[in-house]
Amino acid sequence: MLATAVAVCLCVLLHYETLSWMSRWLMRLRQQKRRRVLFCIFGVLSVHIAEIWIFGLTFAALLLWPEFGSVQGISGNVLDHIYMSAMTFTTVGVGGVVVSGPVRFLSGTEALSGLVLITWSASFTYLEMQRFWPDRER
Repeated sequence: MLATAVAVCLCVLLHYETLSWMSRWLMRLRQQKRRRVLFCIFGVLSVHIAEIWIFGLTFAALLLWPEFGSVQGISGNVLDHIYMSAMTFTTVGVGGVVVSGPVRFLSGTEALSGLVLITWSASFTYLEMQRFWPDRER
């Protein structure tokens, strides 16, 4: 549970700091619509990829010890854990992969965290675009 709490805290703090930094940068790009959009979208995609890696590396580290559980359906290399993390984070799910043991808590918590962080990014993107793209009919 401690590893899960650390991974979630790292992801939430990383997400907050990234969106805060991006918001300040977007203010500087007021006259450059295309750059603002690209900066915003690539920024949120990048932070989500970093968060997926945090969870994936946590999976890989925990699964070094058999008492934390196991994962059937993927090999034990780090990139497979990152793939599993991406499927869990985005709540797509991984067909044919079975997680067993205490590491299931990390898996379930990652799905919830991914849902919250992705919707946070969607809200951020919507609000930033609304602020920078006022309705032209007014």
